[in-house]
Amino acid sequence: MQEVLMKHVPVLLREVLAVFTDVNIRTFFDGTLGAGGHAQAILTAHPEIVRYIGVDRDPKALELAGERLKEFEDRVELWHGSYSKQIQELDHVDAFLIDVGVSSMQFDEIERGFSFRGDAPLDMRMNPDDILTAEEIVNRYSEKELARIFFEYGEERRSRQVAQAIVEARRKKRLRTTQELVEVVRPVATRGKLHPATLIFQALRIVVNDELGELERGLKGAIERLNSQGRLAAISFHSLEDRIVKNVLRDAKEELTVLTKKPIEPTREEMRLNLRSRSAKLRAAEKK
Repeated sequence: MQEVLMKHVPVLLREVLAVFTDVNIRTFFDGTLGAGGHAQAILTAHPEIVRYIGVDRDPKALELAGERLKEFEDRVELWHGSYSKQIQELDHVDAFLIDVGVSSMQFDEIERGFSFRGDAPLDMRMNPDDILTAEEIVNRYSEKELARIFFEYGEERRSRQVAQAIVEARRKKRLRTTQELVEVVRPVATRGKLHPATLIFQALRIVVNDELGELERGLKGAIERLNSQGRLAAISFHSLEDRIVKNVLRDAKEELTVLTKKPIEPTREEMRLNLRSRSAKLRAAEKK
């Protein structure tokens, strides 16, 4: 466990702390607690926090975060579930943070099926209690629906060809593992700098976990519950996520002051030290 905690590097940490500087925070809602890296730094910087609610769909992440945050255990509450639902349990918060998408830990756990770099069951569930898996999608959804998913959520230009290849392959046998899917996708998906399976795996993961719906609902719930002068920060990792954050904040302009006219991105130094931070974007706002 300690090895995993040491490997976990929270992205845009300095920039996130800057968003909440000079804000008096009593209740902090962290919708994607992960291994607790952001939480540890925020709790250290804000001793006035009385209640830090850390939410995650992944019980393994909550276990790791609990270990990391032991020194703050009298102020920290660990909640299992989706942040868009859990925020509904609160009347008001002073601060809200989400760091969306799949975590480095989940990518590194090959058996979870998030990565195409190993061979594992086609799972991709952040919450193991959820029912829908990637295996169910690739074996049961229609060719038309698969093409839509790959185009809309993966922005895969050859979405129809990939969907057709999957349907033809599953007629012969059910696709059960990540490598079986990679072998079907590789010859037909768009080739370029990315591995041919990258966008397909992204699209499946987004649908399995309803990531974009969760993001929009969670942001709207946070805006409703933020106290006056309360702040929210959202870290996204690809254009689909960032577009939702930008649009939700823009549409709430009567209630919010947007603090980031353009998204804040990692410095070259951070990208050098943490390659996975390279696509991160931070947007923030304050409740009027």
